[in-house]
Amino acid sequence: MELTKTDLLELLENECSKSFGCSLKEASKKQAYKTLCAVVRDILSKKRKSFKEEIYAKERKQVYYMSMEFLVGTSLRNNLFNLKLESKFASVLKGLGFDIQELYDMEPDAGLGNGGLGRLASCYMDSMTNMALPGTGFSIRYEFGIFRQKIVDGWQMEFPDDWLSMGDVWLRPREDEAFEVKFGGNVASYEENGRLCFRHENYNSVMAVPYDMFISGYGSRAVNKLVLWSAKSPSKNSIDLRYFVRGEHLKALEQNTMAEVISKVLYPADDHIEGKRLRLKQQYLLVSASLQSIISLHLKKYGNIQSLPDKVAIHINDTHPALCVPELMRILLDEYSLSWDEAWDITCRTLSYTNHTVMSEALERWNEGLFRELLPRVYQIVCEINRRLVEGLFAKYPGDVAKIDYMAAISGGEVKMANLCLAACHKINGVSKLHSEILKDSLFHDYYAITPERFTNVTNGIAYRRWLCQSNPALTKLLRELIGDGFMKDSMALEDLLRYSGDKAVIDALAAVKRVNKERLASYISGANGINVNPDSLFDVQIKRLHEYKRQLLNALQIIRMYLRIKENPNLDIPPRTFIFAAKASSGYFMAKQIIRLICSIAETVNADPVVREKIKVVFLEDYKVSLAEIIIPAAEISEQISIAGKEASGTGNMKLMINGAVTLGTLDGANVEIHEQVGDENMFLFGLHADEVEALWRRGYDPHSYVRRNAELNEVLRTLKTGVFGSNFDDIYNSLLSNAYGTADAYMALADFEDYARTQDRVSATYRDAYTFGNMSLVNIAKAGIFSSDRAVGEYAKNIWYMK
Repeated sequence: MELTKTDLLELLENECSKSFGCSLKEASKKQAYKTLCAVVRDILSKKRKSFKEEIYAKERKQVYYMSMEFLVGTSLRNNLFNLKLESKFASVLKGLGFDIQELYDMEPDAGLGNGGLGRLASCYMDSMTNMALPGTGFSIRYEFGIFRQKIVDGWQMEFPDDWLSMGDVWLRPREDEAFEVKFGGNVASYEENGRLCFRHENYNSVMAVPYDMFISGYGSRAVNKLVLWSAKSPSKNSIDLRYFVRGEHLKALEQNTMAEVISKVLYPADDHIEGKRLRLKQQYLLVSASLQSIISLHLKKYGNIQSLPDKVAIHINDTHPALCVPELMRILLDEYSLSWDEAWDITCRTLSYTNHTVMSEALERWNEGLFRELLPRVYQIVCEINRRLVEGLFAKYPGDVAKIDYMAAISGGEVKMANLCLAACHKINGVSKLHSEILKDSLFHDYYAITPERFTNVTNGIAYRRWLCQSNPALTKLLRELIGDGFMKDSMALEDLLRYSGDKAVIDALAAVKRVNKERLASYISGANGINVNPDSLFDVQIKRLHEYKRQLLNALQIIRMYLRIKENPNLDIPPRTFIFAAKASSGYFMAKQIIRLICSIAETVNADPVVREKIKVVFLEDYKVSLAEIIIPAAEISEQISIAGKEASGTGNMKLMINGAVTLGTLDGANVEIHEQVGDENMFLFGLHADEVEALWRRGYDPHSYVRRNAELNEVLRTLKTGVFGSNFDDIYNSLLSNAYGTADAYMALADFEDYARTQDRVSATYRDAYTFGNMSLVNIAKAGIFSSDRAVGEYAKNIWYMK
């Protein structure tokens, strides 16, 4: 039934009276915000109930998406947009004296993710709901998320992100449906009815309490949910009075505190043993509680465990939830008394795995001793998986000990999580054409050679309704006027915009929209950073996690080049440029933090220099998150996607920027390859070594000094790092590029690509002078971005990996 404004007013008044004992006209802004969120949550709850009844009645297969991250962002506007109730609620609230935008601004970003991995998981949950596919996400209810970033004198500082103080309105706890998760202890074996059985003893228990967050879809009858586990002590008392009465007050709270610490923070620093221990506990809590929940629901509906693969698909999003493999085996073997072969068959047919990176540090490995200590029964099962795996590999590769060691689930004193997934999962996919080829040709080649049919590709996608329709209403309005509403449901309809290619009136209209978005971002920068930027300058944007392979450093070196050129020739005729960065560095990543310090130091010098600042400005925006991205992306004109070729699995920021009309400046890496297939050479700015050339150069022997010797400009740029031009010396960065003191010199070949990158940046400036040429490039990028919808990606997963109708 369609809700009228009268219905909505009644719902709001009833909720406000129930929760706060007052009418909405008497309510504070915070009370109005919580009232509105509660009403929207209740509407979603009713839709969820109807959808759940439908999928159970039709016995539809369900997908469970396991991820350590879900970068949801804010939910209020997204839910109102999807429910098509935004304008009605805005009108009702305005009549009561509330501006809905002010209520939107009160909501914190949910602290459930860090970067592209978590945002992709959220996009996929959105698309599953859009397409009425029954899906549930599983993750952890991080109390403080990753961290809140502050930049102090150029240094990244980390502070707790207390998002639950206002964000808990979307979470519905189910305290009575908690599951026990066991750590430590020992395993006893015994015989029962002629069968060898195992019993976990002397363990420490943690209770995993589920919190539900409803996920809406645009105009969809479906509502799915994200289940977040919170770790609690199994004791009904939060305090041990035996210790308290003796004056040992901290010890009295110890058991509860040790349990709850598991779900406090996303990605605790793991450069010490306690950090590693906590990360492993987090991953097992997620996996064990989720699998127990899945199987409990399945048996309640179907009554037999053998039908699990026919009715359930469990997807492992990167290696963090790889413990799904041995934990599902443990449940099937120990709790349902299946034989090994039957349990293995069910496990393999139920699980699938997406690899998101070729970076070795993300292909997790756990110290065998730590793994055995924390998860003794799971360790036994991993050992048996490995024994059978190695036995099969010796039959396939007799005598090739090195290859078998590389492919084993346990070797060199480490448990290798990616290999567990490769040994078990019925489908393994990469996330772009290039990435999937790298998996097959090199990283996972030996597994691919044995069972090529298990490997496939699903290029990533984005929830474009959020990143275009919600984040950029002015562009959405113009598109609807030009090509109609079809793209709101089918992203491929954006291609209709191509009929306006070369139309100067349309290009002018697109430029006017971009100008409005640039003014909004300029206002934000002025308030956040105290820097006034010119909305008529070229907005050049690099926003992503700070990692050396993403090469924010290459961008910074090129900015130094431009700075030096302008200092040498103050009359240099170039279009004004504003370089905008936003990124968080992992708390323990020293070099990434140094790069942030360098960018901030460059910004301070450049922006204070009256000779330079009219031509270039540099801005580093702190505390990058979804809501900030929603302001930056619609204003961007150049999208910096400059990772070393072969290292970025896909990227999704490139897709979000593209659909908002930014032109990609990048290497042929990740999904840039497929963006290039869509728009061609003439509608993006390509530079740099290709992935095969990078590999060939490493094999020949890469010498970064050779690039410095033959390029005087590069030599001068690097000299500034050591001479205090930007306020202090950056010897650590200089040495990371030219010596092996920090590992391999210039490990991500910034110096090898510098000359071509600089030349391409000059081409960007020249092209930007021609407003209609650059504007038409922007138009084509918008028109060709439809293929990168997460609806398309989820459809491919459903058909080719999850086998869902």
